[in-house]
This record gives sequence, C-alpha cells and structure tokens, in this order.
Amino acid sequence: MTKGIILLAAGGTGGHVFPAEALAYKLKDRGYSVHLVTDRRAERYAGKFPADEIHVVPSATIGSKNPIKVARSLWTLWTGMRAARKLIRNIRPLCVVGFGGYPTVPPLLAATRMGVPTMIHEQNAVMGRANKALAGRVQAIAGGFLPEDGGAFAEKTVTTGNPVRPAVIEAAKIPYVPSGLDNPFNLVVFGGSQGAQYFSKAIPTAVSLLEDALRKRLRITQQVRPEDMETVQNCVVHLEMGADIAPFFNDMAERMGAAHLVICRSGASTVSEISVIGRPAILVPYPYALDHDQAANAASLAAAGGAKVIAQSELSAEKLSTILRGAMTHPDKLAAMAAAAKLSGKPDAANLLADMVEAIAGKRSIAEFKGAGA
Repeated sequence: MTKGIILLAAGGTGGHVFPAEALAYKLKDRGYSVHLVTDRRAERYAGKFPADEIHVVPSATIGSKNPIKVARSLWTLWTGMRAARKLIRNIRPLCVVGFGGYPTVPPLLAATRMGVPTMIHEQNAVMGRANKALAGRVQAIAGGFLPEDGGAFAEKTVTTGNPVRPAVIEAAKIPYVPSGLDNPFNLVVFGGSQGAQYFSKAIPTAVSLLEDALRKRLRITQQVRPEDMETVQNCVVHLEMGADIAPFFNDMAERMGAAHLVICRSGASTVSEISVIGRPAILVPYPYALDHDQAANAASLAAAGGAKVIAQSELSAEKLSTILRGAMTHPDKLAAMAAAAKLSGKPDAANLLADMVEAIAGKRSIAEFKGAGA
C-alpha cells in the first residue's frame, strides 16, 4: 500500500529527465508511487526511470511564425490538455511536479485547473520558456540556481540545487589534493557535442605552447567526438603527453573526483556536479545556448569563487595556455577554488525536493523551506 501517487512531468531530454529521476528514487524510498508523463523522446530513458507507469501526452512548442504551424501546435496542445485531464482523473495524483520542457505544459496546466497541487523545478539560473509560462500558476518553484530573494516569484521560490547522480555523491567523498610542482597534473575536459568540437581544437594547441616540463606533467581526460578522434590522438602522440581520449566516459564522476582542474561547458547539471564534488573549473559557456542560461549558470559558481568564466570568443589558444601554466604552477589557488566550489554545492538537493513535494501534496506552506538550500 503506497502513500499515494506523485506525477512527475519532464521534457524528453536528459537535462529535464535526470533531476526528475533522482527525485523519483527519493519518493519511492518514502513510500510513494511515482508516475512519469513525458513525450516520446524520453523512451530511451524509460528503462532506468523508476516509475510505476510512464505516460505519453501530446504536446508542442510554439516557435514558428507560420500561422499554419502555429495552429497545428495549438491543436496539439489542446489535445494534450484533454489527455492530461483524463490521466489526472484516472490516477488522482497527490501532486504534479514539472521539470521543464514543453511536454510539461499540458499536465501542469490541467492540474492547476483541476485544483491538484503543483510545483516546478528549474535547473538553470535563467528560467526556461515552459517553466516561465507555468510559474504564475503553481504553488511552489524549486530552483537549481534561481535566487530566492528576487524576481516576480520570490515568495514561492526555494533554491534547492539540482539533484545529482549517486556516482557524483561518491566522488564528492574524495578530498581535493593539490598537485605538487613535480607531480602529475590531472586535467579533465568535456562539454557535450558542441563543447567537444571546440575543445578538440583548443586544448591540443594550448598544450603545444607549454614548456616541456609542464607538458610532461599533464594527464588529460578529454571527451572527443568520434570524427575528431584521429586528429586529437595524433596530437597526443606528437606532443608525447599522457591522455585518455574517448567520445564518452562512463566513469566521468570518478574522473572529476581525481581532477586537479576541469575545463568544460556550463550546463546546469555540469555546474551542479562540479560544485558537489568540489573541483576548480574553467567554464566556457556554450555561446549559442537558448536564453544564455549557460552563462548565468557559470556566473553563479564564479561568484562563489569556485570557477573562472571565459567566453569562447575570448579564449584563444595562447590565453588557454597561459591559464594552464598558471594553474599548474599555483596549486594553492586551485585548492582555494576547490574549497569554494565545494561550499557552494548542494548534495542534498534530491532530499530537499522530496520534502517540498510532500509539503505541497499535503497542502502545507513552503515557508519552512525558505533558505533551506542556501
């Protein structure tokens, strides 16, 4: 016998689904039945998501100025609303929680109109369009980086942080040990497909400008697109440096835990994981990110002293080489950044989110949570 059903709604990308997954595990541990409503893109995650049932509801985004496409999108949204109302009537959830992405709009709108308690979680420092459309209607807003002390919805916003994977919690137990001036220096570089493309060119060139003694100390883990593997591998051989190059690493959390410095993009999950593990970082926001959310995420960690933020347009190979040289010769500065990053991390985000969901489901005020994630 469960305590009741909690309905989670998430767009079909990892950035939306993974935080919902972390919350789902916590809610299941507390005795709730969890259902997920999403779109067909999320079917690839269905095998891992701990939902008792997964529902697909029609939805669409209105991003076109073409009147025919707009009309089709509106019809799809209306169809999704009807399907969501039927779903909510059938399963009678105690609460509906949205994690962003346009597939969350029909179920959250339906829930608010039916009087079912609702809340949303926004991973980024800048609220996405779907969550922005829903923010005025829900009872509470949990934020990965959203400030509690400003904005139109400050009175119902709690900065919980972003839930992180169990592997990240394990890596956070590894203390940061600065690299001695004669010891190996572990550099971890990654950043999604676009980040991998940019770093595949920038990192080898910057390393080639280092003095031999520094270059020989480097031990690089770098995410590289399959089409760039041969080029980067040739650079590694030519420069005679220690490097582990691959399109994907299953143990990236562990590798971050062993890193002396991380160079990466600044997606919400990435910044949250770096903070929880506590590693100094050079953050290069993806310059074409929607709403410039990556720049805002990076600024949050930089303000805490845990990272340096450099725009891609300003990061030449020469500048990157200078940054690496400074990092490798001033381990005390990196240690201070690591400590600052760790202080800003929120490893208990999933538990705090679960507490908020229980409060909203029980129609309690979220005032008790204000400042809890700070």
